[in-house]
Amino acid sequence: MSAVSKQNKKAGDGEEGSGKWFSFYTILGRCLVGIFIIAGWELGVRFGLVDSYYWSSPTVILEKGWFQLTESTLIQDLMFTSGATIYGFVLGTVIGAVIGLSFWWSKLYAAISEPYLVAFNAIPKLALAPVLVILIGIGFSSKVVLAFSMTVIVTALAAYSGVKQIDPDMEKLLYTLGAKRRHVFSKVVIPSSLPWIISSLRINIALALAGTIVGEFIASREGIGRMILYAGQILDIDLVWVGVTVLSLLALFMYWFVGLIERWLLKKIGQQP
Repeated sequence: MSAVSKQNKKAGDGEEGSGKWFSFYTILGRCLVGIFIIAGWELGVRFGLVDSYYWSSPTVILEKGWFQLTESTLIQDLMFTSGATIYGFVLGTVIGAVIGLSFWWSKLYAAISEPYLVAFNAIPKLALAPVLVILIGIGFSSKVVLAFSMTVIVTALAAYSGVKQIDPDMEKLLYTLGAKRRHVFSKVVIPSSLPWIISSLRINIALALAGTIVGEFIASREGIGRMILYAGQILDIDLVWVGVTVLSLLALFMYWFVGLIERWLLKKIGQQP
């Protein structure tokens, strides 16, 4: 092995090693911050520095959460909320990507549609939630539609941004070589736009969860949002905190899982080493 190759290998090993140490310290730092917050919260309640009625305490929340998990409907509520969120997220991402990619086929169609997309994106979709719930009902479907409405336009605009960045010279070259429009679309447009679509995934999962929870707040028979609303109505602050904690953990898990999917997809299309 030449001296240059050995030097490159050492540099690569050093970068890989430093990356592992960085990941280790990142995870360790996050855990320590979490432990510090929980311990400070618990001690603040025990020493009377924090009002336990309004803020509860980690131990009480844990006990209440365990009761809800084993004796009540927490699992069903969690499945309802997460199911509606995932359905809405997947539908919004797929249909939004199709809408955004379709703009490549006609500049006139894109020019006519773009201002309406922007206008709909500017509308606070959560303000339409009561109308959608009344129109569709208080069941699972209305929560999916709300999650879908929160994600579809974001994905469509992301895909359209990718379409607009495509090199026209590459398209002309392929046409010169005899390619059809469908070939250019499948070989150039879709691969070039995928990084833009993928970049919207983490934003979309948070928006989908927000849409689902708002729908549950308005009217629902199940869900974590319904549980929080019910707890607030009967002034069970401990149960409210259980719901907030479960939602936080659910959001973290979904964000982490979508991040894994995002990295896997980027590796598949060669955007990451």
